[in-house]
Amino acid sequence: MKPTRASGIWARRALVLLLVGTVGLLVLSYLVRVSYEERIVPLEEAPDAPVALVFGAGLAPGAVPSPVLAQRLDMAMALWRAGKVRAVLVSGDEVKPFHHETRAMRRYLLARGVPEDVVLGDEAGLSTYDSCLRARAVFGASKALLVTQRFHLPRALFIANSVGIDAWGVAADEGRSTPWRYTVRETLSRVLALGMVVLKVEPVYPTGRAAVPKG
Repeated sequence: MKPTRASGIWARRALVLLLVGTVGLLVLSYLVRVSYEERIVPLEEAPDAPVALVFGAGLAPGAVPSPVLAQRLDMAMALWRAGKVRAVLVSGDEVKPFHHETRAMRRYLLARGVPEDVVLGDEAGLSTYDSCLRARAVFGASKALLVTQRFHLPRALFIANSVGIDAWGVAADEGRSTPWRYTVRETLSRVLALGMVVLKVEPVYPTGRAAVPKG
């Protein structure tokens, strides 16, 4: 059966719509990526802040931080030891059974000499968006250094600054290349983050109140 003229027209229209949608997605993702790019700085140039916000990144066998998460925690410790921050807020997922991410993050820091009163924990940081919103609304963080990998920082900085945190970013993997799969994932995730900010989506667990050091 030969394709009709009408079906060919609809196929071309569908292709045009697909191209327009793809270009639109890429443009929005790019705008999010560059919006706070100048706020990604090396440790030595990071401004002083009351707290470093460390995002969860999964656990390895044995309920210990994954290599990616360990990188983030090591950089947070370096910031604290350099006097850049007075507290470290570890934000992870404690909702899943047998997946106590925040506790593992706390244990990692305490075992390496960070005092217990320096380490704050948010057990309901189910996503980058939730972690940022809760850091501001629940922990009262008005200024923070965000600690994560370079590919993740543009999205995290966009969300944090959009919800009222004066945020700067320090890459835990400075100087290392980003795997292509993370680049693809972030292209889509940045557009999703933009939508959540615009729509003012509530975090999954918005209640409770804690505090970070002021100033």
